[in-house]
Amino acid sequence: MISIKSPKEIAVMAEGGKILAKIMKELKNRIKPGVATKDLNKVAQDLIFKYSTKPAFKGYEKFPAVLCTSINKVIVHGVPSDYKLKEGDIISLDLGILHKNFYSDMAITVPVGKVAPEAQRLIRITKKALKRGIKKVRPGNTIGDIGNTIQRYVESQGFNVVRDLCGHGIGRKLHEDPQILNYGKRHTGPKIKQGMVFCIEPMVTMGDYEIKKSKDGFGLETKDGSLSAHFEHTIAVTKTGYEVLTNLD
Repeated sequence: MISIKSPKEIAVMAEGGKILAKIMKELKNRIKPGVATKDLNKVAQDLIFKYSTKPAFKGYEKFPAVLCTSINKVIVHGVPSDYKLKEGDIISLDLGILHKNFYSDMAITVPVGKVAPEAQRLIRITKKALKRGIKKVRPGNTIGDIGNTIQRYVESQGFNVVRDLCGHGIGRKLHEDPQILNYGKRHTGPKIKQGMVFCIEPMVTMGDYEIKKSKDGFGLETKDGSLSAHFEHTIAVTKTGYEVLTNLD
């Protein structure tokens, strides 16, 4: 069942989204060669505490950290470790918080130093796919319109969208209905209605879209070892369109 949030509830989620975006901006500024991903996790944890919020991911399905750090072929759910970022890596940061009993969730992919042109292009296309998907959010459209737009754009650029992972509704629970697929047909799926809040999160691969479990037992990576990128925002549906609750700009 898809929950509809009241204006007051969305206002609280917008507060949480702003805090989350501030934390993510700080993390983004820390990305450089030589930084250990476990240190990024410590920064995220300290900032969550500073803003008097709670981490959404730590302990969720036994995940051991507050931040997901997914490098190169890892799509999502990479566990922070002693690994030190190297020039040419790309890293996806995925973070969620609980603020006044409501969750917010976002992700970005960041180049480490100078990266290969195609890796930079993958990041750019994935970010643009998210923007295009968001533009389909308005009452009367369907969830399928979002996925179809993302898929058509990504595939037109020679990349693939991951099929086995998706976006989701969000609110008092981290994952709620509906599922937001990054592929599909127009005019299918639930109708978008004012008061819905959900996360759109294209996960794009340079190669095939098939995935497998990472060695750490939590991460999910491309089966063919190709690079992947991931961007995510928490979106509220307004009377005439949408509001991005986790805006970085």
